[in-house]
Amino acid sequence: MTQGSSSHYQVLRLPVTATDKEIKVAYRKAARRAHPDHGGDAAVFRQVTLAYETLIDPKRRAAYDRSYAHGTPGTAATEGAHFDAPAAGSRASATVHRPNTPRNTAGDPPVYVPPFEHPESGNVPLIPEELAARQVHGVPRKRGIFGAEARIQREMRTVQLISRQILPAIPAARLINGLQSPADNSHIDHALLSGYRLALIGSMLLPKGAYAWNGTTLTHGGRAIAPPQLAHIVRRMQDIFPELNVTGWTVIHSPDGNLHEPVIDHHRRSHRGHETVQVVNGAGLVRGLKEFLGSGPAPNTVNVPVLARLLRGMH
Repeated sequence: MTQGSSSHYQVLRLPVTATDKEIKVAYRKAARRAHPDHGGDAAVFRQVTLAYETLIDPKRRAAYDRSYAHGTPGTAATEGAHFDAPAAGSRASATVHRPNTPRNTAGDPPVYVPPFEHPESGNVPLIPEELAARQVHGVPRKRGIFGAEARIQREMRTVQLISRQILPAIPAARLINGLQSPADNSHIDHALLSGYRLALIGSMLLPKGAYAWNGTTLTHGGRAIAPPQLAHIVRRMQDIFPELNVTGWTVIHSPDGNLHEPVIDHHRRSHRGHETVQVVNGAGLVRGLKEFLGSGPAPNTVNVPVLARLLRGMH
């Protein structure tokens, strides 16, 4: 068992929600098994020690969790799944081959990958089954001094919109709010995971009117308006999760709550599918995310290793 193939949590056979006490107990058990004086392997013992030293220190554990490093890219793949290598400059894609079985649809009951085993099996899942079963994780939290109330208000609108119109239609979808960005010191308002697709979502609140989005710049009345900077975060998350197809979305809410306002004109429509970030109103977000998540491979899959890593990245 090497660091490259297993996370610190897996080395100690712990869920990512483990407390300090549980970490200490698990370390003692793992150290006894792996210690060379008791017939263990020296390399494994070093990994056990490294895992303990990292997880028992609050600052080192927080840094480790923020790096999304406690999982190995590709471990979330289902048995019998085949992942196509992405072409240069394209996002990762995946196709799942299940001979003689009907195609799974987004409305099907959730299937956990890997499946949760019977408690008597002795295997410790990365997260408890009841935690994996929740569709919403975390809430918008106050960050900074200026504009915190407005930020929370628009983020709550997005949470409510996704919770009411997307999650009921896609039972396997999991919404994670308040992720720390792995690319910088910023935050990701929302992440929506379903199967092997991940949508990163930023929220804005702007006056009604006509806006234009050309793939890089949002304008209104000839003035440029900077949307949330998601493109570099999308690219970083794609690097971290090569088994997923990662996209970015900025939803613009209107003051009166009309989902069809403001109106956003998309230029370069023929290239829209290749944009890193989509800018949409509320109605466009619902329509776009349902299509994006629902058309992915095995959209009724709850990707447990990826979900566990994302949950450890919440602020």
